[in-house]
Amino acid sequence: LGLALCVMSSTAFVYHDYCIIGAGPSGLQAAYFLQQAGRDYTVFERSHAPGSFFALYPRHRKLISINKRYTGKSNSEFNLRHDWNSLLSHDRRLLFKHYSHDFFPDADTMVHYLEDFAALLKLQVQYNTAIIHVTLEKDEQAWNGHYFLLTDQDRQNYKCSSLLVATGTWVPNVVNFPGSEYVEGYETVSINPEDFAGQTVLILGRGNSAFETAENILGVTNFIHMVSRSRVRLSWATHYVGDLRAINNGLLDTYQLKSLDGLLEGDLEDLAIVKDKKGKLHITLRFYLEDRNTSAGIDSITLPQDELDNFATRAPYDRVIRCLGWKFDFSIYNRSLKIMPGKGYKKKYPQINPNYESRSTQGLFVLGTASHSVDFRKSAGGFIHGFRYTTRAVHRLLENRHHGVPWPSTVYPITQLTNSIIKRVNEASGLYQMFSVLADIILLRENATAFEYLEEYPVGVLAELEMQTGRKAPSGLFVIIMEYGRNFSGDDKDVFYYNRAVGEAQHAWQSNFLHPVIYYYKRLPTEHEMKLRPPDWPLPRPDAIHHIVEDFLTDWTAPNAHILPLRRFLENCLSTDLRSFFAESCFLFTFTHQKLPPFCRQGYARMQGLLGSEGLRRHAVEAGLLEDYTPTDLGDRRPDSHRESQGQLLRDHVITVRPLQHLVNAKDE
Repeated sequence: LGLALCVMSSTAFVYHDYCIIGAGPSGLQAAYFLQQAGRDYTVFERSHAPGSFFALYPRHRKLISINKRYTGKSNSEFNLRHDWNSLLSHDRRLLFKHYSHDFFPDADTMVHYLEDFAALLKLQVQYNTAIIHVTLEKDEQAWNGHYFLLTDQDRQNYKCSSLLVATGTWVPNVVNFPGSEYVEGYETVSINPEDFAGQTVLILGRGNSAFETAENILGVTNFIHMVSRSRVRLSWATHYVGDLRAINNGLLDTYQLKSLDGLLEGDLEDLAIVKDKKGKLHITLRFYLEDRNTSAGIDSITLPQDELDNFATRAPYDRVIRCLGWKFDFSIYNRSLKIMPGKGYKKKYPQINPNYESRSTQGLFVLGTASHSVDFRKSAGGFIHGFRYTTRAVHRLLENRHHGVPWPSTVYPITQLTNSIIKRVNEASGLYQMFSVLADIILLRENATAFEYLEEYPVGVLAELEMQTGRKAPSGLFVIIMEYGRNFSGDDKDVFYYNRAVGEAQHAWQSNFLHPVIYYYKRLPTEHEMKLRPPDWPLPRPDAIHHIVEDFLTDWTAPNAHILPLRRFLENCLSTDLRSFFAESCFLFTFTHQKLPPFCRQGYARMQGLLGSEGLRRHAVEAGLLEDYTPTDLGDRRPDSHRESQGQLLRDHVITVRPLQHLVNAKDE
């Protein structure tokens, strides 16, 4: 290693501000945003084409990411809620629906799509370049106090100020136990069902790759057993797309309907496999083999069925297949980067912060599937339809940190607060896919006369919002996020029980299905408060909270059930009136109130608003929103003069000062 470093020190480096390792979906997505911003970057890809993972996986070539081509709506942002394969770009040709008509597309189509994405957008990808070593070089002048030094398979060296790791998880998970040499891996096992005809098969694992493999051979085997340390988790119960999907769960039918196949739970590290003279594989337990010579033959080895004659796996198997998923490749990173695996069930991912930056190395960001530790088993950050948004969030963080470009925002008058929220919760795809992880932030201006709207910010770093975005939050804020009900998701949950949904606004807090939740804070939460937030809460306890009641159509536009309760919640938080008024109402306010509502102050008082017409006035009268001041006893005769018209109105209608609810002709949407 020392010799290698000496050689590196005497070799010229090719420099880029940003280096991206991996030209999979997340790497290409990051490259797109950097290119749109005009940044200096390059992407290193070990294969000859992008998306090399999809050239091999899934082995049986059917993706489980849905390709819903029709939604009944033309809103492109809304349609991305149901398009799980497209990357984000300005080019409408690069929507996945133009590449496949299948609801569950073929993996080869994904490879073709990624090739077009890189080519049509002219992304800077350096193919056939495998990065084999990454280390640090301290330098106070560098963006993060150090440079990243990369070496490829040809010993070409590169230097970068910021490193974006988009390699995914591609190293197969392997469990070592006595006899594991007889196990075939998912990555190499035959995908021809005829190779399994009349055989008895044991599958290690219980994820989608395991069930995908079982589905492929279900009709030709004697029977299939599947063993894993945990019980099967169904995605419709956990609401996590990485759990078992219905497209692959045929073995559950054959198990529960008594057709020989079955599922077992057990720690794989406790197993052992013994091969007999006929080539059959017998399952036993590791402790039976302790202090015994396995080469002496199976007859000298105690099997579980020797002591328990109805042992579940007493029948021998022809094949054992390992389908245990993948893990991150830590091998190429020097100790100086201190990249460490997570703990427990997150050990297959590197440790990162909620802003997707390495916990130990500033300037190193992890994107895509490898960043899934932030929301593992909670949201969609490990899949294209999730990490396309988290990658955009990382880019926005980098733009602010290194180039002084604040997080994109829009400033609106306070009268547009309700409409802005309703619009976003009904169409935003990032909030919908990355529920409980990304949120819209509304920063209130002084005296709540206006607000600044930030889209899809990572809630895990809410306490750092001002530093991370370049925006100020001096007067409080709203956080808009999507959530499932607190006790609705889980391995053992019955999500089809009777009365599983609520439909009335007063019970909105009991909503189970995905629905918008608005948190109100009088000040920005601190880091300490973020750490002390209640279990399973994405945010600390707010000063006020509002649930918009779940909707069967995910269409939160009902005037009484959705919009009116939201508006009243916002009014209570801001101590103001957010209703919209006709000009006549604003006119009456000027004579009866010392302070006009915001809509009148910012519209009518500034000579702004819709130009009235007889048709609009008549519609408002018929709807009960305006008083009808039309003379009723004059018939069709018009007054001879303006003075006569005024006199007639005074005689027919005596205007008195009434309570606010009678004076105001408001549109309670």
